[in-house]
Amino acid sequence: MSSEFKYIAHVLKDKNGNWKTHDLEQHLYNTAARAKEFARAFKNDDWAETAALWHDLGKFLPGWQKYIRKETGYDENAHIEGANGRPNHSTSGAVLALEKFKGTPAGRLLTYIIAGHHAGLPDWFPDEAGGDLQNRLFDTISGNIKMDEFDEIKKIDQTSSYLSASVPKTPPLGCTNSSEAEENREYPHLWIRMLFSCLVDADFLDTESFMTPENAKKRGIYPRLKELLSRFDKYMEQKEKNADTTAMNKARAEILKICRVKALSTPGFFSLTVPTGGGKTLSSMAFALNHALKYGKQRIIMAIPYTSIIEQTVAVYREVFGENAVLEHHSNIDPEKEDHKSRLASENWDAPIVVTTNVQLFESLFASRTSACRKLHNIVNSVIILDEAQMLPPDYLKPVLSVLKGLVKHFGVTVIFCTATQPALNAKIGSGLAVFEGLPPATEIINNPEKYFAELKRVEVNLQNTSAHSEWQAITDDLINYKQALCVVNTRKDCRDLYKLMPEGTIHLSANMCGEERSEIISVIKKKLDNGDYLHVISTQLVEAGVDIDFPVVYRALCGIDSIAQAAGRCNREGRINKTGKLGKVVVFIPPRSAPPGLLRKGEDTARSILHGQAALELTPEIYNLYFKKFYESVNDFDKAKFTEHLVKGVDDCAFQFRTFARNFKLIDDTAQRGIIIWYKGKNRNSLELIELLRRNGPEPWLLRKLQRFIVNVPLPVFNKLAQGDYIEDIHGYSVQKASGLYKSGVGLLPDSGEWDNEMYIS
Repeated sequence: MSSEFKYIAHVLKDKNGNWKTHDLEQHLYNTAARAKEFARAFKNDDWAETAALWHDLGKFLPGWQKYIRKETGYDENAHIEGANGRPNHSTSGAVLALEKFKGTPAGRLLTYIIAGHHAGLPDWFPDEAGGDLQNRLFDTISGNIKMDEFDEIKKIDQTSSYLSASVPKTPPLGCTNSSEAEENREYPHLWIRMLFSCLVDADFLDTESFMTPENAKKRGIYPRLKELLSRFDKYMEQKEKNADTTAMNKARAEILKICRVKALSTPGFFSLTVPTGGGKTLSSMAFALNHALKYGKQRIIMAIPYTSIIEQTVAVYREVFGENAVLEHHSNIDPEKEDHKSRLASENWDAPIVVTTNVQLFESLFASRTSACRKLHNIVNSVIILDEAQMLPPDYLKPVLSVLKGLVKHFGVTVIFCTATQPALNAKIGSGLAVFEGLPPATEIINNPEKYFAELKRVEVNLQNTSAHSEWQAITDDLINYKQALCVVNTRKDCRDLYKLMPEGTIHLSANMCGEERSEIISVIKKKLDNGDYLHVISTQLVEAGVDIDFPVVYRALCGIDSIAQAAGRCNREGRINKTGKLGKVVVFIPPRSAPPGLLRKGEDTARSILHGQAALELTPEIYNLYFKKFYESVNDFDKAKFTEHLVKGVDDCAFQFRTFARNFKLIDDTAQRGIIIWYKGKNRNSLELIELLRRNGPEPWLLRKLQRFIVNVPLPVFNKLAQGDYIEDIHGYSVQKASGLYKSGVGLLPDSGEWDNEMYIS
């Protein structure tokens, strides 16, 4: 190639039919500048800059230049010698890193970031699919670095400036032979991901500025945290001015004031232990805003276990801050509320307030895919609020707590565990071979939380005979004595069995129903409660967190004490009964069947051991601490995804299994269940119309987001039997209801389940 040859990174034909080319050298420099700026937040900008300068070196290869010209049609003659297929362009920079930084960890560390910037962070050793970084970079016979592509690049004068880069001066986290490194062996994988995120987002943004500049202009236009605090203070001032003078409102105002003062505390781990009704949604945000401004944090991220809580929380925050300040990011987002700008922000979380799920947050922190990792550098120097912190998954608690420690220790993050039922996450956790080191002690924001648990007591929790099982008919006979009552049970089968015995007009609520119908039913329940109508509801635990309903009487099948407390949170929630001198009534009973084996059963057994022989339960921080310590002692494995094996054991050799661990780390096991799009005609949406659009037009993104509201997940064995029985069909790769009797309004999937009943309703 001649010295006049123009090396291009991307090609675009504009709306007028004119060709535009993205200069490769300029793309590398621009990407490096962005990545450097991102990584400055954790003081490793030299690593990010080097990785970005080298990430697309393979695009200088003649084969790649011919490929882009041929595929885009930019050069009509390129097909004469054009390469077949898409040439690899990410290996060359990785090879350069190995050759340039021989004898240091830098080479290997950079190879993950550079080689994975399109396909995702790779495994060092062969994974189940056979791909690995080691064999991509080294000759399997000689053991030498594969230098062919790099030697070809060195012949091109234009790249000479990149070849002179020096080894980054800042030390790699946990990958040097020192006592400091030994203390941080758990965190190099996170450090690599953060650098990877800086490169990937910088690459995307620079490419976007060339390919779709109209999108680039929509980014980053948000109010600053200082402005958001001003809006918050004005909102709370008005809210307190209009509030009735009640004990609950007095306590909420005190908790809010304490949070504002305690926000000046040194960054780290905090716990906000507030009883249900104590206003933790707004108080935790008050702490986060004031803390962020005091210590220069860049954003606030709230992670929530359930989408139902997210919808309520986002509604509150948007009322406070306005629509343009809060990003809602989860899989079931209502498409009617999602706009183009919010979809752009969800790619990299550049909004000042992000409300997301535990699944999104933690699976991203352990992801290998570029799309999931892209947002990670925007977690640096933030405040993370973990709402309903007791819902952190025990099977994955070891890697989850490890990554939280790493974020706080090395990436400027403050973490707040926010719940009425604080889990015991510090010191040693578990017992026997499963024991591991938890978190350092968190600073409790409320110095005397017991005071507010006493002042805001709204219910009495009565325990039926904890050694004898109650039959469903006996529970039915009890419930019908009350004008309004809620009964929460452990499984969908229990929900169905009890519901069948209840009088006509009883409402059934379970995960057998699609999200659209559940939302409509909850609206009906709220209206009936407000009107004082005769009302009985039989539900699974889906109502226990985030569903803002208020019954005078709640029955709860025996379960973990944290779940009992959550059910109690649906009773006398607003303290209306207290005005009459009474408390709400919560009754815990032993159901006919124990919970299915697994964590649900362990929670039930732990509660039984603590409550045996007692007639009542006082819901206090002490009982939650005791419960969680005993519960964690019963857990067999806190590292289901094998964090130590895949991401810690190979630190000395910089040998990480990123892809394998990401595949194993699934907080929701999507391999054990499958989703079915059902037929449901709701008040506002009709899934049959959407299904027809899917059939006719294929899976367009906006359509799939709408269809999420009509999905019911079923265990894989049940799914297979439905497929064999011709009850569902495949439409463009999505499983859709085919038989008319498969879904019934008010009951859900499989009202006449026949032989599948036991499998369908085990959980």
